[in-house]
Order: sequence, then C-alpha cells, then structure tokens
Amino acid sequence: MNRPIAPTEVKWEKLPQDYILPDDPVDNIAQPALAEALSDSLDVAGYLGETSFTCTNYGICAVVDGKIVVKAPDWAYVAQTWVSRETIERSYTPKLQGEIPKIVMEFLSETEGTEYSIKPTYPPGKWFFYEQVLQVPHYVIFDIATGELEVYRLNSSQVYEIQQPDENGRYWITGLNLYLGVWEGSRRHRTGYWLRWWNEQEELLLWGTELAQKEREIAQKERDRAERLTAQLRAFGIEPEEN
Repeated sequence: MNRPIAPTEVKWEKLPQDYILPDDPVDNIAQPALAEALSDSLDVAGYLGETSFTCTNYGICAVVDGKIVVKAPDWAYVAQTWVSRETIERSYTPKLQGEIPKIVMEFLSETEGTEYSIKPTYPPGKWFFYEQVLQVPHYVIFDIATGELEVYRLNSSQVYEIQQPDENGRYWITGLNLYLGVWEGSRRHRTGYWLRWWNEQEELLLWGTELAQKEREIAQKERDRAERLTAQLRAFGIEPEEN
C-alpha cells in the first residue's frame, strides 16, 4: 500500500448544530449485533466508566485543510472524555471534547475497498482519516462472513503496520489492556463469527447473558450441594435447622 501524504492542517472544532450528519444504512443486521456484543462485555467487566464510551456508526469529526470531515466507524472506543454526555450526544471531536479513540473497527462492507482507502483528497478515505488525521493507535478490519481479522497498529513513524497474533490467535490492544480475538458461536439468534475480549489472564470477558447463565449455574450447584448435605444429615437422624 502506498503511504498517504499527511494533511496540511488539522483543526479540532465542534461540529455546527446545523451540520447534516451522514445517515448511511449498515450493510446487514450482523454489524450492529457484533458492535453491541463488543460493548456489552466491556460494560459487564467494568471497563466503561463515566468518562469513557463506545460507539457504532457515530460521527467522529475533524476539520482537515479547512473542510469538515466526519467518519462513522462501525465500532470505536474512547477512554476519556472531559465534557458532558449531552455535549457529545450527536457527534464527537477528539482533542476538543476528549481523547483520540484507542481503537476503531470497520466490518467489511459490500462496497469493497473503502476500509482500505488512503485517498487524501476531500473527502478522505477511512484508512487515511484514522491513520493520518486522528492517528488512532489500533485499526481493526473484520470480515464477519469469513472470520478473517486484521489488526493494524500505529508505529513510531505514525503509519499502520499489521500486527501478528499470539499463539492463541489473539491481538494485544494496549489502549484497553485486553486481547482481541475471533470467537465462533451463538448469541441472540445469530450463529457465526464474533469479536471478543480476553483479559491479561486470558480469561474471556463474558456477555451479560453468559454471566447471568453462569450465576444461575452456580446458584443451582449451591442448592444441589445444600440438598445433598440435608439428605446426609437426615440419614444420620439429624434434622437440619431451617434458616
């Protein structure tokens, strides 16, 4: 891939109230499901605080060479904001309203190649915007249909280089201190490939539904254990005290 030319000037200005945001439809119903699942496990594990947020198809803005540019990644994570939630309800301007996203993701679309576009002229391509304008540390491109995952990291020259997975096929994401990898299975009536998180101990971060199921199983085991203990006591002629 030829390296793009850096923009002449980047400014971080709040989007005008009358600016019409793009309202492009997603390519398929799997994309919102995948994005929601990524956020769900982070929330359940306590990675989303009052000043952090995740977003999907939500405008991230900059003024590039005098022109407003808005890109809406399929999923992104921002670790720190310093304005109210109401202020960023419609769009988000990094460096003005909070930190640069730690990671952005694009799920391969039917419009082939847009995720790899290094077009520097207006409107700039996604790759160019994430790498040269925002300088997001991690850029992820994921093919939902095949499970193919590409993770790029901004290097010391401020250009993306592809990361190699570890022995488990996962990628370390420094901004989150978590591993990202592909998982195959079912969630809410969809069976296929998903992106999931693992912590430093390589423990899978559970979705809310999985955590609830795990808690039910633990509770059932406790009931079974209590019933066995009660039966054993009664076998010895001891009547357990009721709580």
